[in-house]
Amino acid sequence: MTSKEVQPHMRQKFTIPYWWKAVFAFTLGWMFINANKYFLNPILGHIGLEYDLNNSQLGLVNSIFFLTYTIAQIPAGAFSDKFGRKKLLVIGFILYGILTGVSGLMAGFVGFLVARAFAGLSSATYFSPQFALSSEAIPEKNRTVGSAIINSGSGIGIAFAFILSSTLVLEKGMNWTVPFYIFGVLTILVGILIAVLVKEKKRATVNEQRVETKVRGDKVSLLSLLKNRNLLITFLVLFCSLYGFTVIVTWLPKFLQTERGFQGSEVGLISALVPLASIPGALVASYISDRLGRKKPFAIVLIPIAAIALWATVYVQTTALLITALLVYGLFGKIALDPILLSAVSENVDKSAYGIAFGLFNFVGMISSVIAPWFVGFLADKTGSMTAGFYSAVIVLAIGLVIMMFFREGPKENGLDA
Repeated sequence: MTSKEVQPHMRQKFTIPYWWKAVFAFTLGWMFINANKYFLNPILGHIGLEYDLNNSQLGLVNSIFFLTYTIAQIPAGAFSDKFGRKKLLVIGFILYGILTGVSGLMAGFVGFLVARAFAGLSSATYFSPQFALSSEAIPEKNRTVGSAIINSGSGIGIAFAFILSSTLVLEKGMNWTVPFYIFGVLTILVGILIAVLVKEKKRATVNEQRVETKVRGDKVSLLSLLKNRNLLITFLVLFCSLYGFTVIVTWLPKFLQTERGFQGSEVGLISALVPLASIPGALVASYISDRLGRKKPFAIVLIPIAAIALWATVYVQTTALLITALLVYGLFGKIALDPILLSAVSENVDKSAYGIAFGLFNFVGMISSVIAPWFVGFLADKTGSMTAGFYSAVIVLAIGLVIMMFFREGPKENGLDA
């Protein structure tokens, strides 16, 4: 064989699989969806000074964002099915970046709240379309690892946000608006990257979808999903779990400053322990749950450990014990529980209803993110301490544990239990 005969074969190029590109793009997407939600929490004190706000009003800054985000969840899923998932996701993501930057330009508190409300609305276009597009892109044999990598973007984004905003504002003394501009620009760039890398399979026409639905007879209503015992329990447990997580990511930075005396970048670094610890926690929890083949026993272990860690966060006095409590919460808390709850949804509903089921799942859970920021701020104003707010999260998690006891799980689930 001559060198000329060998050369064409030798010149074959390695092609990056499309699903790798999709996973990379969606991981960055989750990073900045979450970074933009939470980067302002370490600098809430500076925002409060700018607009002369009490803790209840500071909590409202996050509550208004999550209110519009939550309300738009189910409509966003429906619009993505009608007009195209990628189109809605990209437009919403870029608009999210623009509105994040605009938030920093607002001269008055009302204008700031309006900008945050519209930012929350635009960010709602990510959850359902991303779940559908990544399911299309990732081969079934790689779906677990691909989804785990994508979900890890949440923890990385929150940690990055805490560290950067606290370093720039609390450590370097920059104006509190600077992180809004930085994260706004980065989010726009990621939105453009998603538009370039992600593809969407050709979808059936409206008439074809109607015919397919008629043949399968799979029309599903929200009420029918809520009547499913296991689904309703899963939604409520997510609410309880997410309440505790929202308390931590919203108020921990201010708690560290006002009640533990931490300053500068220390605030961001310690706050970042929870999202960073959650990454291995979620991966290990998913693996063990899959091996056990059961959700309920593992959830019943995770929830009380998370509650005890939250209680310890405000009860212990030494820095070493505080850091230990935060690491334990990160490993066993909300993000570790998420894959188990998501799996419980998928196993208790037909595939044809995944879109509406996951939209409802996220909607019910995110209601807690509307309530928690304001309510904990209200308790802090009334009691003069944030301790009561953290204890409220412990109580809500205890309620979640009781609710989980009623989850029905046989040796082999068939998803038909109602």
